[in-house]
Amino acid sequence: MNRMNYQKYRPFPPIDLPNRKWPSNTIKKAPAWCSVDLRDGNQALEKPMTLDQKIRFFKFLVNMGFKEIEVGFPAASDTEYIFTRTLIEKNLIPDDVTIQVLTQSREHIIRKTFEALDGVKKAIVHLYNSTSTLQREVVFGKDKKEITALAVFGAKLIDDLADKYGKERFLFEYSPESFTGTELDYAAEICNAVIDVWKPTADRKTIINLPSTVEMATPNVYADQIEYMCNNLKYRENISVSLHAHNDRGCAVAATELGILAGADRVEGTLFGNGERTGNADIMNIALNMFTQGIDPELDFTDINKAISIYEESTEMPVHPRHPYAGSLVYTAFSGSHQDAIKKGMAKMKEHPDRWEVPYLPIDPVDVGRNYDPIIRINSQSGKGGVAYILENNYGLVVPRAIQQDFGKIVTKYSDENNKELEPEEIKELFFDTYVNISEPVKLIYFNELNSGTDTATISVDMEINGEAKKLSGSGAGIIEAFCNALNEVVTDHIYEIVNYSEHSLDYGNKSKAITYIQIYDDKQNPYFGAGVSSGVSKSSLRAVVSAVNKMLTSK
Repeated sequence: MNRMNYQKYRPFPPIDLPNRKWPSNTIKKAPAWCSVDLRDGNQALEKPMTLDQKIRFFKFLVNMGFKEIEVGFPAASDTEYIFTRTLIEKNLIPDDVTIQVLTQSREHIIRKTFEALDGVKKAIVHLYNSTSTLQREVVFGKDKKEITALAVFGAKLIDDLADKYGKERFLFEYSPESFTGTELDYAAEICNAVIDVWKPTADRKTIINLPSTVEMATPNVYADQIEYMCNNLKYRENISVSLHAHNDRGCAVAATELGILAGADRVEGTLFGNGERTGNADIMNIALNMFTQGIDPELDFTDINKAISIYEESTEMPVHPRHPYAGSLVYTAFSGSHQDAIKKGMAKMKEHPDRWEVPYLPIDPVDVGRNYDPIIRINSQSGKGGVAYILENNYGLVVPRAIQQDFGKIVTKYSDENNKELEPEEIKELFFDTYVNISEPVKLIYFNELNSGTDTATISVDMEINGEAKKLSGSGAGIIEAFCNALNEVVTDHIYEIVNYSEHSLDYGNKSKAITYIQIYDDKQNPYFGAGVSSGVSKSSLRAVVSAVNKMLTSK
């Protein structure tokens, strides 16, 4: 057997941070959010967005509540330059929204970046250069001193050009690209060198963005790195520490959450985690995680279907059906035990509607614009609880537990034999076909209740037995007992006993109707079930008895 050659890889070295504080912290408020959905190459799409798509996406992000939006790398392509100019010249940027643009630490790129921003009301100029050991040695062939000089050069040029274009319009951001692969003491050193150039103040903070450009270690290591930087950056009170986690290990959301615990103030990410390679931290995922903890995410996801629509139309990539909070199947249970737990949880919610507590559903689907229809879907793996939920939630049928158990087996068999998921209407039809108003071989034609209001009920009944007309009568303590005594005149070879009875008004369809459920035992204690529907409880009860007796007779 061929084995993967794991020996060519080396473990990421742990961070020496003996007094780390982040494991004891909790997230109490949302960070500042910055969408980077629209940055260079629209995050490496096979088919980058058109200008119209970018404008539409930008407006959607604004409506969601983003106050900082990175609109691209205007010096990298005409498309991104034109997009930036269009936003400014057509006055598409609200006064409370700041656009962000990306630039390498190269003179001609920085100058073109400011040309693209001419006339902007507010913008963040985001400077970056790569700092990791691997990039320094393999890509650039420069030592630490040279890499620092490059960063300081860019920072000074940005500061000078900001004076020229109106410094009050600009905030500055610096990213030591490939931060997670950079020695921590050097990462702090180069960031502080840039900070010394920009001299941040309380009302004009500098953003120090610490990207996990390539996710290289477990999320706790990223948190250690962030806490170290928070403790070693100059003018910390005037610095906004920002996170930009990539998802190479599939841990970008977790790494970001732990980074916030470690002291970060700001998060850069994308909707649904789009981005180069395995993508970025999913801002929707992180924000809704906070929402489930009772924290205001300060972003509006009340119409998550619209977010999905614009994302899929713009990127031409689908949202996975299992994607947290947004996927088409995330609020759906097929398993019988899960369905039963959800059914009971939804019923319990009536006692405390202000507090969401439903098994297997960490969030109320309604809060993100979904509904309860797809919560429980029925296939051969489903059980009685799920089937009962569908019947009650969709059709107002409050089926007794014993019938739930009986019908659950029937649904499972039907789904298995037909190899299909059952729609609610199919389940209702199967229920009615199985239990309701079963009229062969015994059929109730007409009845007349006598002695109503006395201790003894007497009933006169017109029936058909195997197609032959019969006129019967009987007496008993109530109408059902009187009917059973009458029916026993023609069902002499079969002994049965009513053991369970329940009824309720039928909310589905004609609200004046009632449904009655009956369970009977034969002389060997075998159970049979029937139900009857009518405009009156008396008639629905008698129909239910007939249905149950017919089930017994046909089974013999």
